Amino acid sequence: MKIQVVYATPARQFWVHVDIPQGSTVKDAVMRSDVLRQFPEIDLEQQKFGVFGKITALDAPLEDGDRVEIYRALVADPKQVKQRGKASPAAT
Repeated sequence: MKIQVVYATPARQFWVHVDIPQGSTVKDAVMRSDVLRQFPEIDLEQQKFGVFGKITALDAPLEDGDRVEIYRALVADPKQVKQRGKASPAAT
């Protein structure tokens, strides 16, 4: 079956199509994708993973056409960033 594995840093995007056997998991797809060689900072024990924007476990089974997403830790709380934007006076 064909799936996609995606990961992005501020400087670079990784998006690859991978052929995996039926019954493969998120971890299987990540391992076959070559993303770990290209981004050695990815820690399978610490990173969060998702399929089409929904957090999932590494042992979750995949279906043909799925997109596996590898998430980075947030640098800032989006709610706080939004509040700071509202508190700033509008530029004139």
